[in-house]
Amino acid sequence: MLQTLLNRLRNFRDRTDGSVSVEFILAMPIVFWAFMAVYVFFDGYRQSAINLKAAYTISDLISRETEAINDNYIDSMHSMFKLLTRATSITSLRITVIRWDAEDDRYYVEWSEDRGFGLALDDNAVQSLEDKLPVMPDEERVIVVETRNTFVPLYNVGMENKQLENFVFTRPRFAPQVVFDNNA
Repeated sequence: MLQTLLNRLRNFRDRTDGSVSVEFILAMPIVFWAFMAVYVFFDGYRQSAINLKAAYTISDLISRETEAINDNYIDSMHSMFKLLTRATSITSLRITVIRWDAEDDRYYVEWSEDRGFGLALDDNAVQSLEDKLPVMPDEERVIVVETRNTFVPLYNVGMENKQLENFVFTRPRFAPQVVFDNNA
């Protein structure tokens, strides 16, 4: 009985008279899905890298400012973020200048502007970001750029929409701080 079963399995293994079209029909959906999944996952990683590079670009531009920044400047940075990322979904941008006070042992917000976050940071809210912020000398300032964008997969391969968030900080380069002008 066992020998008969083994002989039948060997015969099945050695047969070569199958139909290529049937094998193609069985294998092609799996190959096609795998190709689309690789494309979607690669596109997600690409979009994540583009978002991070755009956040660094905005942070670097602001760090080089020696004049006061105003609402038009922040709006243009948000527009540039959309342009750099080629975003098709809603984008958000928050720019904050934070100061460290060693005597009080805490961070303070010098100014904060947002486009799309719905909430600018204040002195209390910045404490929740303390673990993300760098160690700074007394009265040092950093520019924090936060971006948010939703990645929507082109094909449905089992991946849900992904919220891409970036948190980037940079020291002002040519001035001790970047100033925001509410009146301009």
